[in-house]
Amino acid sequence: MRAGRGRWLVVAGVLFGLAAWLMMSGQGQEEAPPRPRVEFPRHLRGPEVQRMERRRTYTAPVVATVAPTAPEPARPRDPVLAALPRGKGKSAVVIEANALRHSPLGEMVLECLMRRGSAQLEKFKQDTGVDPLQDLDRMVITDDGIILSGNFGDPRLKKLLTGESQANYDYGKGGRLFEPSGERTLADGTKRRREAPPIGMWNDQLLVLGDTTSDVKDVLDRVEGRGPEESPVLSEGQTYGEMYGVLSVAQLQQLLPPDQQELARRLAEVAENVELHVDASADFAMTARVQGMNTNKLTDLGKSVGGALSLARMQAQAEGDTKLAQLLDFAKVRPDGDSFHLEMAVPLEVIKNQLTFCREQQDKDVTPPPAR
Repeated sequence: MRAGRGRWLVVAGVLFGLAAWLMMSGQGQEEAPPRPRVEFPRHLRGPEVQRMERRRTYTAPVVATVAPTAPEPARPRDPVLAALPRGKGKSAVVIEANALRHSPLGEMVLECLMRRGSAQLEKFKQDTGVDPLQDLDRMVITDDGIILSGNFGDPRLKKLLTGESQANYDYGKGGRLFEPSGERTLADGTKRRREAPPIGMWNDQLLVLGDTTSDVKDVLDRVEGRGPEESPVLSEGQTYGEMYGVLSVAQLQQLLPPDQQELARRLAEVAENVELHVDASADFAMTARVQGMNTNKLTDLGKSVGGALSLARMQAQAEGDTKLAQLLDFAKVRPDGDSFHLEMAVPLEVIKNQLTFCREQQDKDVTPPPAR
């Protein structure tokens, strides 16, 4: 389970690499087109505020106390945010699967993926009654597991989870736990060890996959107000973009490649975490906010990163790589008190050009062979 989740967490680091890969794919001596305007994700916008308000759907029961005054009435909240880890040093990355799927970038990538995977998707829908392209709203990757939000009320899914479990039982007010059996029987009657995580379901809205049953219970406890009093690692005000989250420095160090260990060391010295936001509603635009307590060292680190970007831009210009130079124009560092913002972007037209191989391959696959 940890290995699989690690691959998902790498997505956050790969976003840096995606921008770099697209940048490095320029054709060199061509004249660069006019620079388009790219909007970076820096705050909640109107539609995201409305989305945030619609998601306040659950009011946790008020815990009885012996205090002389009556407790304040509980306010409705977003179950997904309530499920997030608490405390410093934690990581959580949220992928707005539904919004990303309907973005221009998501449509292009989905078209590419569906060229080969439509049959498997249809089988999954028939087996579980869940259509990931319609029923999945958000995916959350944390240190302790994966949380999926959406519509999971189909009886076929529950039947499948029950059949794959050695035990399943209600937990809390709206939760149910499915504990997998340690082995499964193959068609020839032989036994094979099963590598499956425990799964929790909450109100047909959340699926929780954890390393242990205790991990799953912790998530369900937080959703229903039985968790610690600390705030989740992400607040409502941070839920902007098609992907957003907080990566601990320890997690980021693991994601950086071996040749970037000097950067990893400097991050560990000055930074507390990195807040990440990706906007794919038009172009691919990313903002990473690096925060820390030592303002002077953090400022120096920001200047070093900014200087490296400037050097790369000048080198691209000197070598006549106009496309790379233009894309590096979108990469910059913005200081902001006890943090700095690293911004990177790739215009949609550049991504379209890089994905033409998929359409070309698709055309080849459907082209009938010549008549004999």
